[in-house]
Amino acid sequence: MAAGRHPFGLSRALPALALLALAGCAHPSVPPPGTGRLRLEPARFADLPGWRRDVLADAVPALAKSCPPLLRSKAAAGWRGACAAISRLKPEDRQAARHFFEHWFRPYLVTANGSATGLFTAYYEPEIKGARHRHGPYTVPLLARPSDLVTVDPARFHKGFDHRRLVGRVEDGRLVPYPTRARIEAGALGRRARPLFWLEDPVAAAILQIQGSGLIALPDGTVRQVGVAATNGREFVGPGRILAERGIHVAPDMPAIRDWLRAHPRQAKSVLDANPRYVFYRLMPHKGPVGTEGVVLTPGRSLAVDPRYIALGTPLWLDTTAPGGKPIRRLVVAQDTGGAIKGPVRGDLFWGIGEAAFSQAGRMKAPGRYWLLLPKR
Repeated sequence: MAAGRHPFGLSRALPALALLALAGCAHPSVPPPGTGRLRLEPARFADLPGWRRDVLADAVPALAKSCPPLLRSKAAAGWRGACAAISRLKPEDRQAARHFFEHWFRPYLVTANGSATGLFTAYYEPEIKGARHRHGPYTVPLLARPSDLVTVDPARFHKGFDHRRLVGRVEDGRLVPYPTRARIEAGALGRRARPLFWLEDPVAAAILQIQGSGLIALPDGTVRQVGVAATNGREFVGPGRILAERGIHVAPDMPAIRDWLRAHPRQAKSVLDANPRYVFYRLMPHKGPVGTEGVVLTPGRSLAVDPRYIALGTPLWLDTTAPGGKPIRRLVVAQDTGGAIKGPVRGDLFWGIGEAAFSQAGRMKAPGRYWLLLPKR
């Protein structure tokens, strides 16, 4: 999901979860996420499956967007030549784009624990019907950040603490946990959180909270973009996991889970309330979904990664499988992150905006590999 920069450095809901996490399922042939030590094995472009068939020019705009933040980073010296060269490329010149990547970069296969295989999922940006004021079917509030919500970075007080933020509110001079989703839905915040918009579909609202950013289509035809302002700091529990724990059998993909929730509105509220996490929103400039790197994401060319292993702005050659079994072999750029995206070989492909993107992103869950393309200099 991605939206405008989150105050915690995440673009999507904290955690900014892939639809895999929403469904609460895993792939049996993929190593556990969040484990392993990254190793890079030098490769040749001829080793990259499908390299000659990809239209590399389609990835040039994505990498060009990453150049300004790259040139402000500690690695700027290694990127100056490539970023200067990419600014001179013409969008329609496919041959020049291929020469650019093969001239300036060298590929490296990423492995962890001796394996190059990891898990790849996808995400999208939802577009939801809403209104500025409550009326008719628009009864589900999309709340702004509450006035009493407090975030604390313990590491600023003592070097022995890690950098995980604490979220809560102050009661009688003490920081206490913020209310759960169920309590917030029941009105626990009162007037401390004002609605930005009113939505008509509680299930769509829940999916928006998982994706993070989204578009609100208003009755007058205008569209407003919203992004994550804060969360209540509670743990996320996906509806797929909750359904499984309750013995309710639903296909482990988000379109199927959404259909079940809409077909069972009474049970759906109980399922959604079992997820303690709640996300608060703010208005964003409508430029398109923005990733953690601070740039507008490119459908099919932007990848969410674990920044502990992969630097944002790095181009990667992706080799995985789309829903239905068609290979995905293309150049992408690491431009986003997510709380469920953990490990040396783990990616979440940004599919696009709207229902068509949802139908694909919600079903993507496949093993795959990637190669880093690092500047030769």
